[in-house]
Amino acid sequence: MRRIIVVGSQGSGKTRLAVKLGRKLELPVVHLDVLYWRPGWKPSDKTSFRTRVANAIAGEAWVIDGSFSGLAFDLTIARADVLVVIDRPRLVCQWRILWRSAFHRDTTRPDLPEGCPEQFDWKLMKEAWRYDVERVPVIEAERMQYGPDVPVVRLRRDRDIQGFLESVSVHGE
Repeated sequence: MRRIIVVGSQGSGKTRLAVKLGRKLELPVVHLDVLYWRPGWKPSDKTSFRTRVANAIAGEAWVIDGSFSGLAFDLTIARADVLVVIDRPRLVCQWRILWRSAFHRDTTRPDLPEGCPEQFDWKLMKEAWRYDVERVPVIEAERMQYGPDVPVVRLRRDRDIQGFLESVSVHGE
């Protein structure tokens, strides 16, 4: 496993897992939010975003944090060794979004670009609530089109995530 994509709803813990995988496997972590968002939470244009993603995954080893289905997932899934899907209950994701927006407000997280501080956002809450209905079908359709042979690991609980982390090693042992 040298090219890993971690996807899941906002607040599911995908960034935390991606960072832990990167550390354990000694792989660079690519936060797609950093490549997409410009200062002031302004979105990138599709062409420049896809170019930044293509450059970020040009190497032979990486962990991708996020999917950006419809914009760049086709690029990443086509090169992936494994797709890790974090499938947390909606209420867990909602709670985590509220927690970080309350306790990390106006700070810049390492998975966000400079000029995009943490903030509460009703749109983000709505997107997380509707993730299973709106995003999962798009991600699955793109996976089937561009990476049908990529193995999928589905994780729902903390113990699933911990077990997965314990099962991976730098040398694939």
